[in-house]
Amino acid sequence: MLLAGIGIPVLAALNAQLGARIGSPAAAALILFFVAATAAAIMALVTGGLPALPSARGQPPHLFLAGLLVCFYVLSITWVAPRFGVGNAIFCVLLGQMISAAAIDHFGLFNATVRALTPIRASGIAAMAVGLLMVRLG
Repeated sequence: MLLAGIGIPVLAALNAQLGARIGSPAAAALILFFVAATAAAIMALVTGGLPALPSARGQPPHLFLAGLLVCFYVLSITWVAPRFGVGNAIFCVLLGQMISAAAIDHFGLFNATVRALTPIRASGIAAMAVGLLMVRLG
């Protein structure tokens, strides 16, 4: 997960640069998704995951909203990063992730394991937010 976290700002910087160079954040996002879909298809082929695809048809529609959220993230970071800065954009992303993760855990949303937002956890999240702010201002 550390590598995935490292990849998020790299993704933002690379795709923002592509969007700026070709003059379209939406086109850059489309290219990114084409490359990502190709890589996922190769992984599904290599790992034997392709037979699972037909079972996706019977799944609840709300589970497919994750694809829209990924699209929203990529489009927004590709558009915002060149204007706002990669660091500032990722700062906002991290704060949003902490808030939504705490809410998902606290309420057990999407069948997540319930983990109450205790004063200690809330203090930890606040400390992380202050730490992120210090990194941005420093």
